[in-house]
Amino acid sequence: MSRWLGRKLAAFGAAIVKGMSASDAPACCAPLWRRAGDLPAVADVAQSRLSLRESGATFAERKATLVRAISARGCYGLVLLCLPNPAASAAAPDIKHLFPAGAARGATVQVAAGGNTGGWPAQVWINRPGVQAAAAEENGKFSITVAADAPPGVYWLRIHNAEGAAAPLPFIVGTLSETKEQEPNDSPKKPQTLPGPTCVVNGRLEKRGDVDTFAVSLTKGQTLLAAVTAHETLGSPMDAVLQIVSPRGSVLAQSDDERGLDPLLPFTAPADGVYLVRIFSFPATPNASISFAGGEAFIYRLTLTTGGFIDGALPLSVSRGSRTELTAYGWNLAEAERHQVVEPPADAGNAELFSPQWAGELALPAVPHRSLVEAEPNDSGHPQSVELPAALSGRIGEPRDQDALRFHLAKGQAWQFKLESRALGYPLDAVLELFDASGKSLVRADDAGKHPDAEMKYTAGGDGDYTLVVSDLYGHGGPRYFYRLTMAPLEADFALAAPQHAYAIAVGKPLEIPVTIDRRQNFAGEIDLQVLGLPEGVTVSPAKSLAQGDTAKTVKLMLTATAGPFSGAIRIAGKSTEGGERSRLAESTVPAGAHLSDLWLTVTP
Repeated sequence: MSRWLGRKLAAFGAAIVKGMSASDAPACCAPLWRRAGDLPAVADVAQSRLSLRESGATFAERKATLVRAISARGCYGLVLLCLPNPAASAAAPDIKHLFPAGAARGATVQVAAGGNTGGWPAQVWINRPGVQAAAAEENGKFSITVAADAPPGVYWLRIHNAEGAAAPLPFIVGTLSETKEQEPNDSPKKPQTLPGPTCVVNGRLEKRGDVDTFAVSLTKGQTLLAAVTAHETLGSPMDAVLQIVSPRGSVLAQSDDERGLDPLLPFTAPADGVYLVRIFSFPATPNASISFAGGEAFIYRLTLTTGGFIDGALPLSVSRGSRTELTAYGWNLAEAERHQVVEPPADAGNAELFSPQWAGELALPAVPHRSLVEAEPNDSGHPQSVELPAALSGRIGEPRDQDALRFHLAKGQAWQFKLESRALGYPLDAVLELFDASGKSLVRADDAGKHPDAEMKYTAGGDGDYTLVVSDLYGHGGPRYFYRLTMAPLEADFALAAPQHAYAIAVGKPLEIPVTIDRRQNFAGEIDLQVLGLPEGVTVSPAKSLAQGDTAKTVKLMLTATAGPFSGAIRIAGKSTEGGERSRLAESTVPAGAHLSDLWLTVTP
C-alpha cells in the first residue's frame, strides 16, 4: 500500500474510533471518504458506525466494532496498527534532570525537564514553601519562581500527571545572581566572559571531550572561591575537575574530589588581571575511556565569589528547643558576621544557617541533647571532659592532630559513638579509638561499612572514666576537617524502607506495597503501620509487624480504591509503644541519592 494511503488511513481510523462524522473529521481524512475506490469497505464502515459516538460507546467498543468490520475485508492488521493508543500519549513522566538546576532568591527562570515528559502539560509538586512552578505550553518546559525570602538550599521537585509521577529531582535556591553557560567556550583563547567574579553559572558538559572555560577579572590579593555542585547533590554522572588557568593556559590551581566527587577551590590572585576558570569531567562511574566525559545529564552549578562563602560551623548541630550560638567558617567572611545565634526549628528537622551576603548554606540538625564544641588543647595528654549524651562538633585542624574526650560510663550501659565528616562534605577519614582509665585500648573503629565515616558501639565493662580519641587515618588535617560526633545511649529502635518512590493504583484493583522493617538492637515491639495522606475512596487494610514471624522484617500494605482520579503525596508511618511511644516514616532512595519520606500515589479510574 502506498505511503499516502498509510498516512491517510491512520488519521481515518482515528476519526472513526473517536466517532467523528465525515464533516468533522480531520481534513486529511476527507480523501478517504471521497475516494471510495481506495478502500470502499472502510468508508462504508465509517458511515454506518459513527452513531456509536452518540450511543456513549467506549474507545474499546468503537475499536472492536471497526476491527470486526475491517477484518472481514482483509485489512485487519493495517487498520489495527493505525489506531491511536491513548496510553501512548498519556504515559507517566520519567524525568532524569532539570536545567538549569537552580535559581536565585526572588528570580523567575525557565527550566527544561530532560527525559520522558509523558502526557503534557504536567504539574509540579515541591516539598516545601518558597518555590512555585507552572508548566509552559512547550513540552517539557516550566516556569519556576523563587520567593525573595525563600531559604537557600535544596528543594525537591516532582513532576506528575494523571498517569503517575517522576522521581523527585533537586532544585537549588541560592543567594547570588545567576547566568547560563554559553558555547563555544572550550578554548582558553575564547572563554565565556562573566559579568563579574561573583555569580552562579548553570552549565552542562554537553558531549564527550567538552570543556567549559570562564573569564573573570581579579585584583592582586583578592580571593576567589570556586565551587562545583554536580554529583553529590544533583546526581550528575560526572567526576568534575576545576582549574584556575592563566590566559596563556598555564594551570595555577586545581581541585578534584574535595566534597565527595565535587571540586572546591579557593584561589588568591598573585597580580591584577584576567583569570580563567575551567571545568571538565571524567565519568563518575569509571569505564575504559580515557577522554573527558559529557552528555545531556552532565549538569552542574559553578559558584564563583570574591565575597563571603560559608563552608562549615562550630557546632554543626543545634539543641532541640533552645537557641544555639555558633561560629561560621569559610572564605571572605567578615568577623562580625561569623558569630551567629540560631533559633531551633519548630519540629525535629534542620536549622538553616545562611546570610544574604554569603554564598552557600548549612543545614544543622536539631538534636535532643546538648550541642557542644571541642576545646583546644584536647590532645591525649589533655583530654576534654564532656558529659554524655551529647553531640560534639570539632575539627582536626592540622596534620597529626588528635581530639581526646573524657567521660564517665556506668557498667553494662551500651553506647553508640557516630562520627560524620565525609557525609557532610568534609575530607576527614576519621578513626575512633576508646581507652579505659589505665590507657588500655578497648575498641578501634574506622570505616562504617562502605562509608569512610567511623562508628563505634560499646558496652561498658565497669564503672569508670573512658577516653575517646578522634584522628585522621592518614594523619591529615586542615581548616576543612570538620566533624560531628554523636554520643548517645544505644537503644532498640526500628526504621522503615519503601522499595519505590511512587505507586499507582486503578479503581477496583488492589495495590500491594511491601515495607521493609529494620529492627535495630533486637527491637521487640509491635509496629502498627498506616498510610498518611490517602484521599477519600482509597483505604488500606490494617497492618502490623510482629517481633517474630513473617511480618517481623517485611509487611505488605494492601490498598484498594473505589474512586479516582487522585495524584498526591503520601507517607507510610510505623508506630510503636515499646520502650516509649515512637513513630518512624518509611523512606525511599531516589535516583539523585537522597532518602525521602514523601512518597507518591496515583489513582486512575
